[in-house]
Amino acid sequence: MLEEKSGQKPVVWGVLGASHFALMASIPAMQRAPLVRLKALASRSLDKAKQAAASVNVPHAYGSYEELLADPEIEAIYNPLPNNLHVPWSIKAARAGKHVLCEKPIALTATEAEELAKVQRETGKLIAEAFMVRYHPQWQLVAEVIQSGRIGAVRAVQTAFSYTNTDLGNIRNQKEAGGGSLYDIGSYAINTARLAFAAEPQRVVGVCVRDPKSGCDALTSAILDFGTGQANFVVGTQHVPYQRAHVFGTKGHLEVEIPFNAPHDRPCKVYVDDGFIGAPDFTVKQSSDDARGLLPLLAANQYTRQAQAFSEGIRNGTRIENDIHSAVANMRVIDAIFRSAESQRWEQV
Repeated sequence: MLEEKSGQKPVVWGVLGASHFALMASIPAMQRAPLVRLKALASRSLDKAKQAAASVNVPHAYGSYEELLADPEIEAIYNPLPNNLHVPWSIKAARAGKHVLCEKPIALTATEAEELAKVQRETGKLIAEAFMVRYHPQWQLVAEVIQSGRIGAVRAVQTAFSYTNTDLGNIRNQKEAGGGSLYDIGSYAINTARLAFAAEPQRVVGVCVRDPKSGCDALTSAILDFGTGQANFVVGTQHVPYQRAHVFGTKGHLEVEIPFNAPHDRPCKVYVDDGFIGAPDFTVKQSSDDARGLLPLLAANQYTRQAQAFSEGIRNGTRIENDIHSAVANMRVIDAIFRSAESQRWEQV
């Protein structure tokens, strides 16, 4: 349970847009955070805004984004707009005096993200990328285990993430809006690999297979070279739904069973083993929950924890994950993978 610190006034939030994801997942979760008071939702249609706000019990609706940003009571903006609208409306929000939590990917290029970073410096407002996974206890535990030295030095990270979506009317399949697998889910694999290595990759190589109808990458694979080790991932939007992440160290191995779409109604599973399971001498016991160490976790809603942490950053000045500097770094990797897919060679980040 998240608890409100005594005497602290909740941060007043507004939401740009009425996306299905926001209405079904992030907004209800945000409303459970003690330091969040969600006041208003804006859409380009007042009727749509009213319907959306009523569906999630948000008290006020605005018929334009500008009206929402002009509300003097609102302190923070959640931006789940289409990817190509992340930077322009986050800039407008910051210049209107609002802190901004923007959905990933925060931009379509690193240059765009750097423009947003410049505005952050100008305005002094908090701007962060909404990689909610960083706030889930399972990834916090993974980071702690790595830092403790239990699995030794990290040498490899292996990630797979996929789902099926061939609807050309869906924003995730619209190239001009920033659709495609690398932006949508490859960004998670990059973010968590950077977390595991506690470093930035030096160079990358990638392959993208583009859907002939949408022009978006429907299947992307990449290798990230961190110097001390490598991360590799495959992400896709037109094959079996699946996700898993592995972290391999010099002394042990971590496996995150549901690394990204973590359920909030039950504990997740993170396994650790000392490297004997599956060893090539065939003298080891079979892999099972008993043979591997199941690390203890409690059920948690990563969207609630993200909103609470961002609000605490506003109220208390505490550190937030995925700040604008981390967001720029993630975009530099995405840029390099796209360049590599075109050049068919390694590209520097």
